[in-house]
Amino acid sequence: MPAEWFARPAARDWTCAPPADVTSFHATLPGYAPTRLVELPALARELGVRRLFVKDESERLGLPAFKMLGASWGVHRAHRGEKRLVAATDGNHGRAVAAIARLRGLAATIFVPDGVHPASIEAIRDEGAEVVLVDGIYDTAVRHAAEAAADPDALLVQDTAWPGYERVPAWIVEGYATLFTEIDAQLAALGAAPAGLVGVPVGVGSLAQAAVMHYRSRPGAAPSVLAVEPTSAACALASLRAGAPATLAPGRTIMQGLNCATLSSLAWPYLRDGLDAAVAVADAAAVRAARDLAALGVPAGPCGAAALAGARAALTPDRRPLLAPHHAETVVLLSTEGASANPSVL
Repeated sequence: MPAEWFARPAARDWTCAPPADVTSFHATLPGYAPTRLVELPALARELGVRRLFVKDESERLGLPAFKMLGASWGVHRAHRGEKRLVAATDGNHGRAVAAIARLRGLAATIFVPDGVHPASIEAIRDEGAEVVLVDGIYDTAVRHAAEAAADPDALLVQDTAWPGYERVPAWIVEGYATLFTEIDAQLAALGAAPAGLVGVPVGVGSLAQAAVMHYRSRPGAAPSVLAVEPTSAACALASLRAGAPATLAPGRTIMQGLNCATLSSLAWPYLRDGLDAAVAVADAAAVRAARDLAALGVPAGPCGAAALAGARAALTPDRRPLLAPHHAETVVLLSTEGASANPSVL
């Protein structure tokens, strides 16, 4: 069965204000260094593009995923003396919040929904956080976290937004901008053309929002920003097709960090106006992509490997004409987590 697909090429003409540059803040954190941008000529040949790079987030500030970029900046901006950080998570965001709490000498309570691998839960506990297991999906865990954060000594650090809770998620999205600043500098250093296609795994859409803000605020030819979701949790694809935010029924996927039924209210306007391609991929495609990346030296978990699965689904003869004319010059895929971040049967 072909992967589900959406394209709106006119989105490349939409522009927005540039995001805040917080790279100098991240440079002050212990262990900061730009993550690898790995060129994979074998995949470039397979997909019929000139150069293909994978942004490998398997080692970011001591954790196996990119989430520390957003959590660290969000807490830095939002913390006003509260004693406890609270978050809901499918794994990586909660671990990042727990790590920031440990670094700042704070307590942390992390709400975890059904289906998260026990190793991911133990990794959160290893950061010193209290873990509360929730009978339900990610959206249910978010509600529990918001209720717990009503305590005046608690600060909710959530990477999704809803009406009335948008300031902290906006700072978290700002934190993700460092990833794209790094990519620009790395491509230039490698003598590559600017990105023509950027593949972004999507859960609640905050990282995709950061990608749109970066690439739609820069001069020059805009790339295609490709959102990639599991077929069982494709809330961005459903929303783009409907022209309005859509909430899906609970689903199951090995791409646990992308198993979200509702988009962030902050992300939706950016995805609606500035995202020109979206695709949903099956678990089997993510498994194949993770194995292929591992064989090429990139230790991707199923969420990180989703970007390659999505590129394979998007770069077909019938879909290429809907992408940016220069999409085949330089492709960048975001591998948002390492293989150890979201263990599964690969």
